[in-house]
Amino acid sequence: MNKFYFKLFIVLLFASCSGNKKSNAQISNTIYPVQMDSLELFDPSRNRKIPVAVYHQKTEKKIINQQIIFFSHGYGENKGGDNKIYSYLTENLASKGYFVISIQHELPTDDLLPMDGDLKITRRPNWERGSENILFVLNEFKKTKPDLDFKHLALIGHSNGGDMTALFATKHPKLVYKIITMDNRRMPLPRAHSPKIYTLRSKNYDADKGVLPTEQEQKKYGMTVQLTAINHSDMDNDATIEERKTLNTYIENYLNQ
Repeated sequence: MNKFYFKLFIVLLFASCSGNKKSNAQISNTIYPVQMDSLELFDPSRNRKIPVAVYHQKTEKKIINQQIIFFSHGYGENKGGDNKIYSYLTENLASKGYFVISIQHELPTDDLLPMDGDLKITRRPNWERGSENILFVLNEFKKTKPDLDFKHLALIGHSNGGDMTALFATKHPKLVYKIITMDNRRMPLPRAHSPKIYTLRSKNYDADKGVLPTEQEQKKYGMTVQLTAINHSDMDNDATIEERKTLNTYIENYLNQ
């Protein structure tokens, strides 16, 4: 009988230790106060300014293996400041312990985004530039913030920024752990096991043919396509309180998987 209880104790102890293993998710019960800093990076190879908004924690406590998120905004007709109009999402993620960088992709001097022709072709230069922006910012922060967990980099992008995100993941799959697109409509999502791919869809716009995976592809690659009752243009700070809660909840869950 004593041997039985001893074996039972060992089994329960092993189960307890196994349950305490940390996942790759940035799980924290702490809600941090958030600070936003505006920076302007410069890529000399392209003679290009890249404004970024950095959302981080106002705390002296160091977050070990802090995960990093890059956010890419939807198209805003080159007026600037579009990287700051998703603060309901970027501030929330920073409050949960993530280091969030929101990149301003279009400058006032850039050509406007094409609105006609085959958009997969005519808008490709814009996405390529966005992908190059992401890569440059990533390499810069690897130099200035080497303690961040770049092995689990997550990219989030809305609309045109989602197309940039999908392109970057297609071109640089080894640099990205997860991508979350919010109603990207033109650039096909990569069909791959890595990075992990999630996409939130609006109720009022359909994606172009071939952008979203079929049900078979979703099962094969572990991709997630989530329909919502939110309009495409209401995924920024125009979202209602309930819509913000819905989007934040989905995105937090994806990041914690």
